[in-house]
Amino acid sequence: TQMNSFLLSTASQQEIATLDNKIHETIETINQLKTQREFMLSFARDPQGFINDWLQSQCRDLKTMTDVVGNPEEERRAEFYFQPWAQEAVCRYFYSKVQQRRQELEQALGIRNT
Repeated sequence: TQMNSFLLSTASQQEIATLDNKIHETIETINQLKTQREFMLSFARDPQGFINDWLQSQCRDLKTMTDVVGNPEEERRAEFYFQPWAQEAVCRYFYSKVQQRRQELEQALGIRNT
């Protein structure tokens, strides 16, 4: 009966709902961190393959968003990716990832950058 009265009290229900929300948020955070870890491990295992896969993915996404049909034959050749834009794209990508990870780390550690 003590358990029933506890579960029925309004304050307890609010506390249970708050704790339930915290549990869901924690699980979501764990899932996000797992995805980020898998992303980084994929890069660590095979940096060149990772970049190649990423560039292909970004190219497909860009084509989908802009409805532009590229030249698959040209994109199949290595020379296509030795153009100046490719190096710039990789640099920008890694810079944005480093900044993203830095912000996440600062947020996790409670550091405020002024």
